[in-house]
Amino acid sequence: MKAASINTTSSGLGYLINRIQSLFVSLLRIWTIPIVLMLSVSSGFTTYYGLSHFITPWIALIITIAIQSIIVICSLEIAGIHWKANRMRYFTVAASLAIALTASVVFSYFKFYEISEQESLHINRLNEVRLEIKNYVERVLIIKSQVLQQQKQAVDQAAAETTEAYFGTHRLIAPGFRNQVGEGPFWRHYNHIYQEKKQIFAQQEQLFGELDKNIRLVQGDLNTLDVADNVELAYSELLKNYQDMQLLINRLASNEGVSLPAAPLLMTYKQFVEDVKPSFSMFNGFSWFAFTCAAMVDFFTVLLSYRLEFTAPGPLTLQEEDLVFDCLRQFTEFRINANDELEMIIEKSELEKARRHSDWSRMFVVGLLLSRGFLRKVDNRTVEFAPHLYPLIAEKMSAKIATLKAQAEMAIQP
Repeated sequence: MKAASINTTSSGLGYLINRIQSLFVSLLRIWTIPIVLMLSVSSGFTTYYGLSHFITPWIALIITIAIQSIIVICSLEIAGIHWKANRMRYFTVAASLAIALTASVVFSYFKFYEISEQESLHINRLNEVRLEIKNYVERVLIIKSQVLQQQKQAVDQAAAETTEAYFGTHRLIAPGFRNQVGEGPFWRHYNHIYQEKKQIFAQQEQLFGELDKNIRLVQGDLNTLDVADNVELAYSELLKNYQDMQLLINRLASNEGVSLPAAPLLMTYKQFVEDVKPSFSMFNGFSWFAFTCAAMVDFFTVLLSYRLEFTAPGPLTLQEEDLVFDCLRQFTEFRINANDELEMIIEKSELEKARRHSDWSRMFVVGLLLSRGFLRKVDNRTVEFAPHLYPLIAEKMSAKIATLKAQAEMAIQP
């Protein structure tokens, strides 16, 4: 009856829930492996993208594979190392991991920078073109207003001298001819000068009107460039109108004999739409978003690789399980450490040392469990149980207790 009761309990609702929970946890651990691989491939792609702009692509590919391998391997290894157990090994692995992470994040930063800053870079290029044209036009308009003012003053001066010549009050008229009103030779001379200057001023105003029209066309092209469906056509139209405006400005400058500021050389369409080429100058305009994205991928790779260490590399055979259970029972000093794990001292006790006790078999088991990931070394004297060792020991203990109870019941029976 008692054995039957035990069997019923082990197959009840609690047992079923425990089995489902164990299966779910096991599936999550298995699913962690492809996630780590996908994250590593993603980080490797961005790292290779950055590296390939500085060195030969096939060398960049080899270095990228090495970097991602070091990240995963060191993350797995550092999870099973206690720094007190082997400080040199711990810091060597940690330094290798830090160097690999730094290289991965730095070169991945270039790709994420390009993605995150692509729109702002386009806007910056558009603003650069706008600013160059705006500054150039402003300088030209200042000179234009000065030229118009000078010509207007010259026309007004010629008109005033013509009027003075008509009324005979001009300063250059001989005293005997002063105050004689009429259109004489003296007036015709100054009237001819006035008409020429007036005509030149009218022509200049017409040219300046054409210049204003060209400026409005260029400004209109700048406004439509950012929303145009065909950017290449819109940029070509902008360059054409800008060149027409520049030719007209040069023509006006040659007519007036004035020096104009040098016209800016606008970038070509290829330069305007060119993709970002990775360079260390990207760190001058540091993007925290791009850096966070690059670091996040490697952080999750390290985190999940670190968690993978809690799954044993391979199961133990039935013979190995029996050997492990029997040999671990030979140790006598156990305690719960700060990590809430069962910790045991693997050195001989003083009594065993005095009796020259051979602990070869149990130390072999310790080495086996350390290599399989079932034990983790804390220091030179102690080791702690890995989480996946507890179910194995619990199963063996349950089987042992069940056997002892069955033997006791058989002994009681007559």
